[in-house]
Amino acid sequence: MSYQNWLNYLTSAEKNSMISGRLRKVLYKFPDGQQMAEDYNLDTGVVLRRAWRKCKQLMGQPEWEIELGEEPRQMNWSGNTTNGAGGGDAANTPDDDFMLRESNTAPLLTKRVTKKNIEWRIRNMPYPLNVYNVSASPEQHSIIVRTTNKKYYKVIPVPELDRCGTPPAQSNISVHHQFNTLIITYLKPPILCEMEAQVLLLLKDVETETDMDDLLKGLMAK
Repeated sequence: MSYQNWLNYLTSAEKNSMISGRLRKVLYKFPDGQQMAEDYNLDTGVVLRRAWRKCKQLMGQPEWEIELGEEPRQMNWSGNTTNGAGGGDAANTPDDDFMLRESNTAPLLTKRVTKKNIEWRIRNMPYPLNVYNVSASPEQHSIIVRTTNKKYYKVIPVPELDRCGTPPAQSNISVHHQFNTLIITYLKPPILCEMEAQVLLLLKDVETETDMDDLLKGLMAK
């Protein structure tokens, strides 16, 4: 099986699992120092979120990198700020936090998966459908999005296909556009569906804790 290396890598990890609401949260700690966190929908078995933390650095922990699921739209930075005029007393925002917000006009790429498809949505894309060119690039192991007006270019990696040794295929791609959003759908090949089923079988044997706060809320609601 061409995805055996991925299964071996997952097997090598120390795994912690917890039920929170309708999610199963799994944390992997790999021998090479990397960590991976996944959120699974308990009803469907589909991964809703996957994030990676690379090896520890000299200056503290590295940030989590989102592979799947929505990235946070805003960031908190704890600390004080000074007056724009310079000097004077510190001017604090509530809870000593200030918010850095994304531009609401810049293209925003998000990714999700279903049982049968991988889907990317690129928001804030106002051009008509015929302006976009979406192509599979087996050489780059990616899907490439470009516009004929040269306003946008993006190379989108598909790590799921790399893990099962399958290059992206143009025939699996479908594209449509609505509400200023370009939606790219990639039909999962059978080997990817098989790999995902094997991962679920692997996780079946991982001991799972229950989030007591969620459990108590459920009991109190009855």
